[in-house]
Amino acid sequence: MEVNVIGWLTLALINAGLAQGKNRSGLNWFFISLPMGPLATLLIVVWDRIPKEPERKRMY
Repeated sequence: MEVNVIGWLTLALINAGLAQGKNRSGLNWFFISLPMGPLATLLIVVWDRIPKEPERKRMY
């Protein structure tokens, strides 16, 4: 039982790292991954990366 919980939490941490690599919120995906598990991993891998917003030029 404990091994399953540790594995599930490890998967949630891995998903958080994958999400951050695709410019998504790691914390949100950690909590999404807790109930969804491998399905959340599939979603993160399949969905495209979110483009970064261009930096604004300073006026001064």
